[in-house]
Amino acid sequence: MAGLTTGGPNVDVSLLYGINGAARHAPAWLDRVVSLLGEYGILLALVLLVLWCWRGARRQDEATAVESVAALVWAPLAAGLALLVNVPLREFVGRQRPFRQHEGLHVLDPAFGWGLGRTEFSFVSGHTTLAMALGVGLFVANRKFGLLGIGLAFAEGLCRVYMGIHYPTDVIGGLALGTAVVLLLAPLAMAALNPLVRAVARSRRGGRLVRSKNLALPRPVGLPQAQTPPTHESDLAA
Repeated sequence: MAGLTTGGPNVDVSLLYGINGAARHAPAWLDRVVSLLGEYGILLALVLLVLWCWRGARRQDEATAVESVAALVWAPLAAGLALLVNVPLREFVGRQRPFRQHEGLHVLDPAFGWGLGRTEFSFVSGHTTLAMALGVGLFVANRKFGLLGIGLAFAEGLCRVYMGIHYPTDVIGGLALGTAVVLLLAPLAMAALNPLVRAVARSRRGGRLVRSKNLALPRPVGLPQAQTPPTHESDLAA
């Protein structure tokens, strides 16, 4: 762990200076936008993407809707689990933030100034871990939305390096951790969530959470039989 603690390999530090150096020459408004996106904006976009995907999943047939909604439920659960794994990992590695190890970095304060990046360890990036877990979870539910979510996770990692508060390897570690938690535990998660979501889908009150009201399964009804007018003997005689 000494290599991480003292700043990592030269390629890591060189990439840090190269990406963060763009912030020094960028206009102040752009730095502000990147800081806002890196701290809150991209994560909010991923949450909205999950909700959008859920809206579309409810319009599918029952079996597909159950699987998709179960995967969408797993996405935030996996993201939370990945963050829990990240807590002891950070303490174990104990890697200091790059601005504490290297001079000349242009450090952008997190938008609206929570300032958490000033006190926590660096490896792995919690924001990137959270974003990647949501993105991969989306991919399990819907590939099109998932590819977009994974792209946003990469953008999140780039923003964190641009801000000067993470090394590139912190981001790579976050991408790997988020992916591993989602995919390795997905079989167990789906085995537990699918029956639960299926039960919700067939319930009277919770069914709309899984399937749209206008796509509810039709109930069998007896079709009225065509009635023929009675035939009278007088008519036949005529």
